[in-house]
Amino acid sequence: MPRFTILTHDHPFPHWDFLLERGEALQTWRLLTVPDSPGEITAEPLPDHRLMYLDYEGPVSNGRGVVSRWDTGDYNIVQETTERLEVELTGERLTGRFILERAVGSPVWRFYSASE
Repeated sequence: MPRFTILTHDHPFPHWDFLLERGEALQTWRLLTVPDSPGEITAEPLPDHRLMYLDYEGPVSNGRGVVSRWDTGDYNIVQETTERLEVELTGERLTGRFILERAVGSPVWRFYSASE
């Protein structure tokens, strides 16, 4: 079963990196609010990250701050299109269905619980 991790990251400003194991890389979004906040959270797509970040905590190379694990666990894809990704997370903090969805006409995505 593929894994996910959410890291707190303090650079270039405090945020949370949401990482999904997808083959040999981690598909990544920057969440601008703590992931268990109610409602929609702005999610900015980032370049894929290396698999090592599933388990890594500590300084990031080239002076790009420090990361620490906020949550980790397994996930399953429930439904996926180019504009929407629904996943079932089984984490230490987040459990249930969550949706990543691209805002219409925008490169920005939003992250939210499917139960809201």
